[in-house]
Amino acid sequence: MSTTHTLPAKPETVRFGAFDASFGPVLTVQSGDTVVMECVSGHAEIMPPPESGLKVPPALAAIHAAGIPRLGPHIVTGPVAIEGAEAGDALEVFIEKVELGADWGYNHFRPLVGTLPEDFPYRRLLHIPVDRAANTCKLPFGPGGGLSLPLSPFFGVMGVAPPIEWGQISTKEPRAHGGNLDNKELVEGTTLWLPVHAPGALFSAGDGHGVQGDGEVCVTALEMCLTGHFRFTLHKGGGARSPVLRFPRAETPTHYISMGIHEDLDLAMKQALREMIAFIVARAGVSEADAYQFCSLAVDFHVTQTVNGEKGVHGMLKKGLMF
Repeated sequence: MSTTHTLPAKPETVRFGAFDASFGPVLTVQSGDTVVMECVSGHAEIMPPPESGLKVPPALAAIHAAGIPRLGPHIVTGPVAIEGAEAGDALEVFIEKVELGADWGYNHFRPLVGTLPEDFPYRRLLHIPVDRAANTCKLPFGPGGGLSLPLSPFFGVMGVAPPIEWGQISTKEPRAHGGNLDNKELVEGTTLWLPVHAPGALFSAGDGHGVQGDGEVCVTALEMCLTGHFRFTLHKGGGARSPVLRFPRAETPTHYISMGIHEDLDLAMKQALREMIAFIVARAGVSEADAYQFCSLAVDFHVTQTVNGEKGVHGMLKKGLMF
């Protein structure tokens, strides 16, 4: 019988900017269980001023006050261990629900980062109010005194522990373990598949995004606090559906998604394409040449993000076209 667990964000249950296979789990669950994970976002230096009327969630304030050691840019909740997981397995993460955790988010850029640092060599920070009932945010520019954008919340960071030999790594760069994927397709109702590299899998999540465009070009989305409901299913040996899982894959209600990650955008594209070809061959029983030509005819490849050192490309195969 499956169980639902609650994991609040507090100094004892979060890491600031780091993945490491040596981190002990803050919670251990069984395959089939759901974990409601509270995740918070925001560095102390970008919190809204009191005069803004925007309230800092108590959990976020407590984490900043604790002075947790910081490696990378994201506060992640976890890790959560799945009983019996070991290297070579696959972890299926079904995103049952994504809840807004604050009435505001922020977007900023700063010197030397982003896609056009030479054009914008200064810092700009926007605190952006969120209307939870309307599921929108209000930008401080645009027609009518401010542009309203519909929200499509997702977690920018979802990942398991990296291979043990990698040691401690930053949450900034996405890699084979997942991490800072910044893939806006991974919304409520999506399944993310991750290759397991360490005992327990050790899943963590954070970097909540209220809305983001493909590319995330200025280095941030609408960064905000979110709470995710994640159901974990362990597949021993990779599972029948993903016997050669090497990199993250996903399945939305409408598409199958492959992912490519590399500091060279061209090589990220090649990886996303090769992963999609391998997926099609395994699922449809066609040749690699058949799958290659089918990708050219029917699969859309998008630039996921260009700002995390390791760039991302994701391929999207619409369900029902081949299987």
